[in-house]
Amino acid sequence: MKQTFNLLLILTLCFLLAACGNGNSSANQGAASPEASTGQAEPQTSQEPVNEKLIVYTNSNSDGRGEWLIDKAKAAGFDIEIVGAGGADLTNRLIAEKNNPIADVAYGLNSMLYEILTQNDVLEPFTPEWVGEIEKGLNDPDGYYHSLVKQAILLVYNPEKFTTETAPKEWTDLWNKAEYKGLYEAPTLLGQVTPRIVVAGILTRYQDPSGEYGISDEGWEQIKKFYDNGVPAVEGEDFYSKLAGGQTPIGALVSGVLASKEKQYGVKSGIVLPEIGVPVIVEQTAIIKGTKKRETAERFINWLGSAETQGEFAKEFNAMPANAKAAEQANEDVKKLYASIKTQTMDWAFIAQNIDNWAEKIELEVLK
Repeated sequence: MKQTFNLLLILTLCFLLAACGNGNSSANQGAASPEASTGQAEPQTSQEPVNEKLIVYTNSNSDGRGEWLIDKAKAAGFDIEIVGAGGADLTNRLIAEKNNPIADVAYGLNSMLYEILTQNDVLEPFTPEWVGEIEKGLNDPDGYYHSLVKQAILLVYNPEKFTTETAPKEWTDLWNKAEYKGLYEAPTLLGQVTPRIVVAGILTRYQDPSGEYGISDEGWEQIKKFYDNGVPAVEGEDFYSKLAGGQTPIGALVSGVLASKEKQYGVKSGIVLPEIGVPVIVEQTAIIKGTKKRETAERFINWLGSAETQGEFAKEFNAMPANAKAAEQANEDVKKLYASIKTQTMDWAFIAQNIDNWAEKIELEVLK
């Protein structure tokens, strides 16, 4: 019995030791080494940014510019849908939509309109990568909008009707000298930006804090003469066709379309160079407040305003970029034009505060 008991005791001890050994073995297997837990190291891959489709509002999509931008943006990896309209109409639409924005980005509107949008809390501040390449004084100092293209509002004439000596020397000659009465276009203001800049360029010469909407009585008298002695613009008609044909040989034209109009109608224009200068507007770009595609919008604007993109645009559309590096790529005729003109001093904040009232007064009282 004693031997049997001892044998059982030995067997029990062996069993217990074996169990402990197996337990330790299981524990060791469970606590896998770092190599076993991670396996072979996987290569680290950076996730490509997702470029969501952007809704882009612009007044700068005519004459093939919109199609060009869509194609170039697609090649750069962006999917954009352009909504085009007149600058004033787009500005009003953006303000109306500000509590439920549809657009993600706006471009092409000028400084005056962006001032209005800023005052109405429609824009998000943003600093593009190319901000340091922009000509000094053109960008919004608070970062709500940034400059793309410079556009001079030129007073042009048909050189078959006038020589340099007989052409007007400045805007006020049109209605104060008999030889030009009835020979220049007096533009409509409804939904149009360029005519408003023309009017602003005239009215701001007569600023008076005590005057109606900041303009003296003399200023309002001058604007009345301007419209009374001109040929009213007809919506849908191309002014340059009438300049080329001689029916209305004098009027306003944006520098960016000058070359294309001269080519289309086969008539080069003479350009008036007023001593006071010409209004120069700057097409800007901005991010719309409330967009759900902020990162994509930022990447798009970084691409849009880059020296490479703006340089290509300048060569294609005879434009003058605000980006100094891109300006080097502008066509020689454009460089020559901008070297010849003087920029009229314009108080854009003052204009933005008053332009709607000026337009309304002109429509209701001057053009009645």
